[in-house]
Amino acid sequence: MMRVQFVLSQIGHGLRRNLAMAVSVVLVTFISLTFVGAAVLLQMQISNMQDDWYDEVEVSVFLCPQDSEVPACADGEVTDEQAEEIRAVLESDALSTYVDTVYTETQEEAHEAFLEQFGDQDWATRVTPEQMQMSYRVKLHDPEQYQVVADEITGRPGVESVVDQRAILEPLFLIMNRATILAGGLAALMTITAVLLITTTIRLSAMSRSRETSIMRLVGASNFFIQLPFMLEGAIAALLGAMLATTGLWFGVRYLIEDWLADSLTWVNFVNTTDVLTIAPLLILIGIVLAGVSSLVSLSRYTKV
Repeated sequence: MMRVQFVLSQIGHGLRRNLAMAVSVVLVTFISLTFVGAAVLLQMQISNMQDDWYDEVEVSVFLCPQDSEVPACADGEVTDEQAEEIRAVLESDALSTYVDTVYTETQEEAHEAFLEQFGDQDWATRVTPEQMQMSYRVKLHDPEQYQVVADEITGRPGVESVVDQRAILEPLFLIMNRATILAGGLAALMTITAVLLITTTIRLSAMSRSRETSIMRLVGASNFFIQLPFMLEGAIAALLGAMLATTGLWFGVRYLIEDWLADSLTWVNFVNTTDVLTIAPLLILIGIVLAGVSSLVSLSRYTKV
């Protein structure tokens, strides 16, 4: 009990003596772990969107309209026979391993979908169903197998183009992945800064209490007992920084994501506060590990028996 009281008193004494540095450790740990958490949450968001959207993406087989300049449409608008032949290929046994379902979108249906999206604009009302393209919407068992279907269909008479909807999503995911890398880079930079600052703080604390540590050596205290108060000081500061980072991320997700973006973009499966609580132990663990590594580096010289 006496040893516990002594260690606690040393921790309180050290934190009071180096209060400004301790606050700096808390803040830099808070910032660095906020970037770490943001990078993890952003990657979770990308994973959610890929799981949801890639399951829904389709391959669009656009059939020849009038006046198309594509060589496969040299004979003019697709005929009923050509359309039936193309659908038969898509539903053939050869492609059954890749193709799940085939849905026909007529010119009238394409026009209705077009008006639903752009009907509030004046120019859109002048578009007629005859100006729209008939197409087949092909759902694949595995969206990664797009090229197999495209190679089988592309160039056939009546087929103007084959479009993989994933190509529309890839630039978005590329931007988000680059944002994750940027956040991760900033997190790494701030983590290095945190380690250096924690190391400096503990080192200054050890130097300022060299008289106490000398007395502890003389009475036979072990390395661990001498170093423990300094290690706990760093761990407490890092733990407070991790808790602040978790709190900041929770409020950010709660009010910016759930209350704002999620209400505006209801079709996106956003990360939520539960995800923040899920990564909270990771942030706390990183904070404690940072403090532990910094303590070992700085204490090996100044408190060695």
